[in-house]
Amino acid sequence: MTTAVQQIETYLESFTEFQRSALGGNLVWLRDLREDAFALFCKAGFPTTHDEDWRFTNVAPIVRTRFALATGGAPELTDSDLRQWRMGTPGVELVFVNGKFARELSTFNAVPAGIWISVLNEAITSQPEIIQADLGHYLDIRRDPFCALNTAFAEDGAYIRIERDAVLEAPIHLLFVSTASEQPLMIHPRNLLVFGDESQATIIEEYVSLGTGTILSNSATELIAGEGATVSHYMIEREHKEAFNISTLRIQQGRSANVASHSLLLGGGLVRNNVHPVLAGEGGECLINGLFIGEDRQHLDNYMHVEHASPHCSSRQFYNGILDEHAHGVFHGRIVVHKQAQKTDAKQTNRNLLLSDDTQMDTKPQLEIYADDVKCTHGATIGQIEENALFYLRSRGIDETSARKILLLAFASECLERMKVGPVRTHAECLVHEHLLSLARHSVRRDAGERAESGRERNWEEVG
Repeated sequence: MTTAVQQIETYLESFTEFQRSALGGNLVWLRDLREDAFALFCKAGFPTTHDEDWRFTNVAPIVRTRFALATGGAPELTDSDLRQWRMGTPGVELVFVNGKFARELSTFNAVPAGIWISVLNEAITSQPEIIQADLGHYLDIRRDPFCALNTAFAEDGAYIRIERDAVLEAPIHLLFVSTASEQPLMIHPRNLLVFGDESQATIIEEYVSLGTGTILSNSATELIAGEGATVSHYMIEREHKEAFNISTLRIQQGRSANVASHSLLLGGGLVRNNVHPVLAGEGGECLINGLFIGEDRQHLDNYMHVEHASPHCSSRQFYNGILDEHAHGVFHGRIVVHKQAQKTDAKQTNRNLLLSDDTQMDTKPQLEIYADDVKCTHGATIGQIEENALFYLRSRGIDETSARKILLLAFASECLERMKVGPVRTHAECLVHEHLLSLARHSVRRDAGERAESGRERNWEEVG
């Protein structure tokens, strides 16, 4: 029996047990949604490098691991345990521990009328007809087995509904915390975010770890933006390096909706970040902005699938990567312009900075255009720190660690500056500064060791 077949049987056991106790089991539509999704997962199995969408990412470490479904949170956690992970003063902060909502650790401040902030399992119980109208209607479970697996186990996560014309100034922080465990755990957070016409809001999904231990976080978010809505979504991943993180953001945009997706990947051992916007209404705008920083043997994969389905829409993709040691980065950006999407304006850019000869970067910008009146461009670059720039800074009396950090920060700031000024950007900047300082220090120590081995020394004095 192959490992893949064994794993399918393991997931079947978990799914059968889950179905017995899952909320909403009495709802025919929800039970069918879960069962159909699990059947698709069993039929497709895990993706392999023979699948074009996964050609640069081998999920064998996930396939080989026998995961148990996390069945509860960790009530022993206190506010002090989470202090380092909180984002300052968000308007609302929902905390999920091992995939389960922790009300006692969450913060609910007053919000304006017309804004509903809840969790999915409570909404399934209290307003199933409303949830049925959106849940599972947009995520492509046929294309991605991990999306199918998430849908099969969909139960807990955030449910946010913002009515027409409502404006939420303070961001909503969704904090997903995994804790140490003796056995490998899997969680499947499912978020449903619905924004009415002309509404405005900012959402942050953040994934962190307390302690170590193997965990699979397989999350999916369906974001529906109504006509004229303005939405900013942030995905921040900074789990420990034994963690597997697969996340999917599916965006459905109405007429003249403006959606910005920002991703910041700093942690995890194997990370796959899927962003799939569909500009379904005329005049929509979408910004897909991301920064990923990898070291050690991290594998950070970014898969962008942008669909232009209506005319007069514009999209911008900007992703920057910084890799050190044996890290492996992937950018697979795909823009599909459908036949009816005339006057499309789409741009895709991927830039990467490699700090070690042992790093690997695979980049694949891709355009599929079926309309004849469009403006589309794409490009990718891979380079190293400019030695002349480093020499210039060092010759001005700046120590090597600071000089390297300055150059790395200049590269990373291209993505940070696309974020709206406010508490979320400040939070992201603090995380990036800390991470880049660590990279700079490590890079200096490594170079010093290499110079010592070769018996040479670098001279940074300026020649007058």
